[in-house]
Amino acid sequence: MSAVPEPEVRTTAGVVRGRAEDGLAVFRGIPYAQPPIGEARFQAPRPARHWDGVREAYEFGPPAPQDANMGGRSGGDLFKGAGDDWLTVNVWTPDPDPAARRPVMVWIHGGAYKQGLSGSPGYDAQDIAREGDVVFVSLNYRLGIEGFAHIDDAPANRGLLDQVAALEWVRENITAFGGDPGQVTVLGDSAGAGSVASLMVMPSAAGLFQRAVGQSLPGTFLSDSLARDVARAIAAEAGLRPTAEELSGVDPRELPAIGQALTSKMRQHEDRWGSFADTLSLYSPVVDGEVLPVAPWEGLARGAGRNVELIIGHNRDEWRTFFLFGNLFGKITEERASEVLRHFGPGEDGERAYREAFPDASAEDLFELVQSDWLFRMPTLHLAEAQAAGGGRAYLYDLVWQSPGQGGLLRACHGLDGPLLFGTYDAHLGPVTIGPEHTAEARVLTSQIRTAWTSFAATGDPGWPAYDPRRRLTQVFDTTPSVTAYPEETSRRLWQNHTFEALPLLTA
Repeated sequence: MSAVPEPEVRTTAGVVRGRAEDGLAVFRGIPYAQPPIGEARFQAPRPARHWDGVREAYEFGPPAPQDANMGGRSGGDLFKGAGDDWLTVNVWTPDPDPAARRPVMVWIHGGAYKQGLSGSPGYDAQDIAREGDVVFVSLNYRLGIEGFAHIDDAPANRGLLDQVAALEWVRENITAFGGDPGQVTVLGDSAGAGSVASLMVMPSAAGLFQRAVGQSLPGTFLSDSLARDVARAIAAEAGLRPTAEELSGVDPRELPAIGQALTSKMRQHEDRWGSFADTLSLYSPVVDGEVLPVAPWEGLARGAGRNVELIIGHNRDEWRTFFLFGNLFGKITEERASEVLRHFGPGEDGERAYREAFPDASAEDLFELVQSDWLFRMPTLHLAEAQAAGGGRAYLYDLVWQSPGQGGLLRACHGLDGPLLFGTYDAHLGPVTIGPEHTAEARVLTSQIRTAWTSFAATGDPGWPAYDPRRRLTQVFDTTPSVTAYPEETSRRLWQNHTFEALPLLTA
């Protein structure tokens, strides 16, 4: 029997050769832009250079330089890699036949805008591509200082501009891989969801995708003034000014350590940065008025996403992941709970509002609940409301499955949705959030979520009614799924008069 031939596809930059893997053609590490080094460093991405002959697309491209520390935990060797070709895409396709015209799904990884890579084993998309009969694309983009620090003499939101360049690559090349460039769904979790929300209101991304999925949208978007102040603090940590010229004198692999050093001291800047100083990352998209003209909630309410169908949702117990990262279980006192309630709660007296609304909640539960609401749950809900108000279509979901992982401590925590979508229970966050002994229940959730996402990519219908501000119908993902009025009603009422917008600089 002859070996299965390795698939070859001609892209705009040259021919790539992938692997035949279990009924799929898989291509890894295809450049969609030039390496952002030298004169290209801290600049908008430039088109990939043409190559002669056939380029082997067997291995994932190297991850972008990054701070792999999150709440005292390091990603270890997973986030390290040689080479400067950080801006690459990967493609899983059932058949690279230009006549196939399958739906396309483009994945943007999360990681607090400072870490992550598309080559993570947790993002192995073979099952999604095969079972969903879709062409699946994932990408790397610049992170941390390289991608999101708002420095002088450089465009803002370079990481977002990388994502736009990758979507342009999809538009120009995906037909050759069997995909339909007129049927593209962009999706991501956490910072990836923040990226998706940003792309929906960015003029440069208009028309590059028709559908979007945001999993656990973080509400941190920075005003121009706050972002510049953060960049000044980062540069000062290295004894530099926040300019492309000075920062270019530091090796890109050394810069993340500078950001990491400042992250541990963010609360020292609380008088100027407010609530942002109590997060775990120095980086977020910047509402600079040009690349990102407005915050997503304002832009969608104005109708910027009217032509894009949107799935948006959150996990019920988002912030419990950060309990684990910070080793905080069993350590929250009433005094500490009062502090975060005052700091993050809505209105003039957030502590009183939460304590009256949740009279039986423990200090630990209140500590988690208000931060889940401020950072993920209410920004997500308000984005669905903004999309509906602007004349677009949004589908809302709530993942409530109480994972038995970590002895049940994590519940439906942040990051649980990724392993459930990809079915990668033994990789990335899978062992943390689910655990190897609980995969039978997890497979039930995987089937629900994956079927909904791939059906949405193909038809625009995930299988439940669109959100409207009157009925607020929401898909609830659990071992027994249901559709009901938005389940987190108490929190919704607490935040109904709050406006999510770019976070301000409190004092100069």
